[in-house]
Amino acid sequence: MAFEDCARLVERADPMRFRAAMAAPLSARRILFALYAFNIEVSRAPWVTKEPMIAEMRLQWWRDVLEEVRSGGPVRRHEVTDELAAVLDPEGAETLDALIAARRWDVYSDTFEDQAHFEAYIDATSGGLMWTAARLLGAEAEAPVRDIAYGSGVAGFLQAIPALEEAGRKPLIDGTPEGVRSLARSALARLKQGRAAQKAVAAPARPALLPAHASVAVLRRAAKMPELVVKGALAPSALRDRMALARAALTGRV
Repeated sequence: MAFEDCARLVERADPMRFRAAMAAPLSARRILFALYAFNIEVSRAPWVTKEPMIAEMRLQWWRDVLEEVRSGGPVRRHEVTDELAAVLDPEGAETLDALIAARRWDVYSDTFEDQAHFEAYIDATSGGLMWTAARLLGAEAEAPVRDIAYGSGVAGFLQAIPALEEAGRKPLIDGTPEGVRSLARSALARLKQGRAAQKAVAAPARPALLPAHASVAVLRRAAKMPELVVKGALAPSALRDRMALARAALTGRV
């Protein structure tokens, strides 16, 4: 039941990626659901407690899981680890370990040190997840996947700003309208760069890109009307979102 457990977890906790995975061919879903379920467990670990030490321990538990996968030994039992161990290889475990390390920022209330720190966080989290999914599905061209993932990651991060601020976090280096506009524009430029080169991504791996289906629209709205970020009003309508996902799944291009 591990596959079904992962799918149900993603459906509850990450509806966007659930829809993207369901739009992918059946052959890709086992990998996608395992990775997305893992991402949920890791991303929420810093938020289930106000005690940093406990949050760090939860993240370390998942790093230990990845070390078990990397070493080829027995992997501790869990509804997600069973399926993850079945699809992940040592290279993927190393990439996802960097994702967990980046998530330590979520444990504390400090702001990012600088723009480079923020970009590294997005690349390790959104980029590491999307690249691992794409590579396990057969991708060899890493740069376009990373570029698309960066744009998608920034789009998702901007949508999370109200929740982050409510939780006492300092999510943006420059939270002024011009700062938000600049961030959205730079992320949009990198996303467009990745989209222009996505033909280099093997067709069987392109379902890994589907979570970026609405990112262009989100970033354009943030660049045009940065005040929507604090209002939590960046997301496209449900109809536009479904149409964008259907188009991306049909054409193989986000």
